[in-house]
Formats: sequence, C-alpha cells, structure tokens
Amino acid sequence: MAFLIFGTAIYAQDYLDVVKATYHTTTLGNVDNDVETDVGNANVEVYFPVPLTSDITMISGFTYENTRLSLNNSISRTNLIMTRLNLGVKLDHGKKWSGTYVLLPKFASDFNDLGDNDFQMGGLALLEKRYSSKYSLKFGTYISSENFGTTVTPLIGLWYKSKNKKFYINATLPIRADANYSVTDHFSVGGNLLTSVKSYNIASQLGDGFYVQEESIRFSAFAAYGLLDDTIIVRARVGFDTTDYGLYAQGDDVGVQVLTFQVGGDDRTRLNSEFEAAPFVGVDLIFRTGL
Repeated sequence: MAFLIFGTAIYAQDYLDVVKATYHTTTLGNVDNDVETDVGNANVEVYFPVPLTSDITMISGFTYENTRLSLNNSISRTNLIMTRLNLGVKLDHGKKWSGTYVLLPKFASDFNDLGDNDFQMGGLALLEKRYSSKYSLKFGTYISSENFGTTVTPLIGLWYKSKNKKFYINATLPIRADANYSVTDHFSVGGNLLTSVKSYNIASQLGDGFYVQEESIRFSAFAAYGLLDDTIIVRARVGFDTTDYGLYAQGDDVGVQVLTFQVGGDDRTRLNSEFEAAPFVGVDLIFRTGL
C-alpha cells in the first residue's frame, strides 16, 4: 500500500517515488509434506499526484501485482493477479493536520472469465499531524471487501528524519515500514516490513468456485544505490517471507476480519495445506522525482 508513503511526502520529504517496480522470489515448503513450490512475485506501482491548490492535491495511480505458484502440491502453477486503481485526494486541514482519502477499486483473480467475484472495493482514510519538519504521526483505517468477507485494518504511523538527514523512518503499521540510513550521498542501507491481507478469485485449472486468501508478512534488509543524481534507485533485498495462500470454496467466508482476527470466528474448510515460511531475495527499481 505504497500510497501510504505519499500521505507524508509533501511535508516530510523533498522527493516522490513516481514509479516503483519490484521482483522477489522464494521457495515455500509445506507443513504437511516435503513438497515445495517456487514463488515469484512481480509488482509495479505508478503515481500521478496533481496539486490543485495549496491545500488540495489529487492522487491517482495504478498498481499491478502478479504472484505465480502452485497452490495444491501439483506441477500446475497459478497466476494470482491484482490490478488496482488508486483514486483520491490529500487535504490540508490546517493547524498542521492533513488527511489522505483514497478509493481503491481492484480486480484480483487468475484473470480467467472475469466476473463479480473478481472485483473488490477498498478505501483508505489517513490523518497526519505534523509536529515539525522532522517528525509527524499518522492515524487511519483501511477497509476492503474480499472473497472471504470484509477486512478492516486500523493504521498508526510515524515519519522521522534525523537532524543530519542521514537516517529516516517511514512507517504505517501494520501495512509497511521502512528504515533507511545514508552511508554516502548515493549509497544507503536499511530494513523493510511489508504486510497484506487480500483474496483472489480462481476460475481456471482448479475449476470455478474457489478463492485464495493471502496473508503476507515479509521482513527484509536492503542495500540501495542512486544513479543519475538519485533519480533512479536500485535496491537489493534479502529477507524472510511468511506468506500463506489458503484455498477455499466461494461462499465459505468469515464475515468481518480485523487485521488477521475473524470477528465471528473461522469455521471454513481449507482445501490446501499451509505454507511454511522461507528466506527470499528481491530487487527494486525506483524512479524518483523532486517535489
């Protein structure tokens, strides 16, 4: 949910990541047997912020994600694809308060025979209090309709930049957090946390009437180098991937889920085995522009 970074960009940063392409790969095991599956994840995020007045900025963008893996211990592999529009506005409310409000309509499935089950609607509201040019706090909520029900994610965040400008933290928990330290003008190291809870409709290979619930937590350390006056950032990552991909029948849902807790309990019948966590490696390519 990289739009959460933009929620602080105007006040806390002097740059904006306009395009970000990432790829990472891992091999996930199976808790019930020795079968493993190679998992490749590609993600592209594009942003188009348009200032309308000194207090209003339109936010638009597009996200594409493709995860390829075997879901059921077979040699056949499934593409879990998400395409999402990011449409919203950032408002300056005065007295150092601002708000970011974004609609997040998406298609998430294997993209075979697109229908109602492939479409989900999400929304984000994030308030930010800027205490100084070095420090701000964020509070908000992310809500999305999914095949398993409605997911609600309370958000709390922090932006901090050190006095010498070499170290910063940008966190919107529990969705993402970045810590970065500049070793030289162009080389930096840091750590990263990314989480997500989402679903994909499945209409091929396994047959109609299924969905995948993805619950993902990925920790990583990275080294980054800036090219062309830091307009291009290349970042190499190594980390630990705890993502699980649960397969369920359509209509077998939990109602409302807050973070990973099912409010009414979870009596669904899972149709595949749980995945084991594993190390992963990845690379990011970022196009960055000044504000």
